[in-house]
Amino acid sequence: MAEGVLVIGEATEDGQLAPITAELLGAARRLAGAVGGGVICALLGSGVEGLAKEAAAFGADKVFVADNALLKEYQGDAYVPIAERICKEQSPALVLLGQTMLGRDMAPRLAARLGTAVAMDCIDVAAGGGKVVATRPCYGGSAQAQYSFNTSPQIVTLRAKSQDPAPRDDSRQGEAVKVDADVNPESVRTRIVDRRKEKSEGVRLEDAPVVVSGGRGLGGPEGFKPLEELAEALGGAVGASRAVCDLGWYPVAHQVGLTGKVVTPDLYIAVGISGASQHMAGISQVKNIVAINKDPDASIFKVARFAVVGDWKEIIPAFTEKVRELKAQ
Repeated sequence: MAEGVLVIGEATEDGQLAPITAELLGAARRLAGAVGGGVICALLGSGVEGLAKEAAAFGADKVFVADNALLKEYQGDAYVPIAERICKEQSPALVLLGQTMLGRDMAPRLAARLGTAVAMDCIDVAAGGGKVVATRPCYGGSAQAQYSFNTSPQIVTLRAKSQDPAPRDDSRQGEAVKVDADVNPESVRTRIVDRRKEKSEGVRLEDAPVVVSGGRGLGGPEGFKPLEELAEALGGAVGASRAVCDLGWYPVAHQVGLTGKVVTPDLYIAVGISGASQHMAGISQVKNIVAINKDPDASIFKVARFAVVGDWKEIIPAFTEKVRELKAQ
C-alpha cells in the first residue's frame, strides 16, 4: 500500500542543502498525516552524504543517500533510474520536487517510468481522504486551477518560496540509508562540456526579500542605475520586464515573467511597468506590489497594493534617500 511522502532533495553548488529542499520537507511534514506514513528524503549527488542530518533536522524521518562522483552534475539518465528505484522500493503516496532545473526535467520522466501523472509548477498542495489536490496558476497567473490524481504515486513540483519550511530542529534524529549509486557512464547520453556563469553581485533575484523592477517606462538603460541604488538600500535585487531585456537595456538573467523568472519577494516595486499578463505571471504570488507609473490607467494598478502616479525620476531618488535616512537612524 502506498503511503508517506518522498521529497527529492537538492544541494547547492557549494555543498549545502538547497533552500527548496527545506521548503519541500516542511510541506511533506504537513501532508504526511493526511496521506499516511512518514517523510522520506532522497539526496542524489556527489558529497551529499553529510547532508542527511540536515535533512532530518528539517523534518525527514528517513534519508536515502546516493553519493557518487558521477552524480555531481544533474543528468537525467543517471538520476532518474535511482529515483525510480527508490520510489518502487518505498511506494510513497506522494512525491514532491522543486520547480527547479532538476525538478522540471526529472518529474515528468519519473512519472512516465512509474506510469503515473505529474502536476508541474504548483503553488500549493493539500491532502485529504487519501487524495492530493495540487494548485497551480493558469491563464498567465490570472486564475488558479486545481488538479487531483487517479494514479499513484502522485507527483507534484512546487515553486520556490510557495511553502514554509518546518522549524529546524538539530536534535531531531532521522535514519540515513545509503543507496547503490553505481552509474554506468555509457548510459548517460549527454555530457556537460562547459559551464559559463554570469557575474552577479548582491542578492539572487529568486531569493531577494525585495525586488525593484523596471520596464520601458524608464526610457533607456540608464534608468536602471537609480533602481539599483534603491535595491541596494533595501537589501534587494533588480528585475526587468521582457520588453526591457529584448531591447538590451538589462541582462536577460534578470527578466521577470512567464518566460523569465518567477519571484515571490515580500515587496515588489514595479517602476515604469504597464502590467502585461506575461510579466504579471512572474509575480502572481507577491502580496505587496508597489507600482510607480505616470499612466493612471496602467493595468498594474489593478493588482498593486500601493499605486503611485507620477514621474519615477522624481519619486525613486526621493524614496531612496528616505530609505537611507531611516536606516541611518
